[in-house]
Amino acid sequence: VNEAFAMRKIEGSIRNSTGIMRDVNSLVRLPELMGTMRELSQELVKAGIMEEMVSDSLDSDGLLEDGDEEAEAEVDKILGEVLRDKMPAAQVPGEPVGQQPTAEEEDLDSEELLAQMRGKLEALKS
Repeated sequence: VNEAFAMRKIEGSIRNSTGIMRDVNSLVRLPELMGTMRELSQELVKAGIMEEMVSDSLDSDGLLEDGDEEAEAEVDKILGEVLRDKMPAAQVPGEPVGQQPTAEEEDLDSEELLAQMRGKLEALKS
């Protein structure tokens, strides 16, 4: 008797699953889905080709390497102008610095550099 009830329960579940699968198949039109996927694939290929072309043109011009130093200098110059009134003269970025520090001086200057960065951050916040 238990086996009969279990078989009847399984049979009902299979009928429900079959009905749901029939409804899903009527909603999903395979030819339209394949066409959409084909168009998506073509657009992704086009986007990949365009990205490679832009990347190659930037690399070949050398804009990425040269632009970093120029951009950093420009940012320092702008920060120096903006922060000139808000910071002491010793901490203003973009000011010419004397000679380059040695390895021993760099360790000592790291704390000073950290203090300068904090000062810049506080000046920008105000």
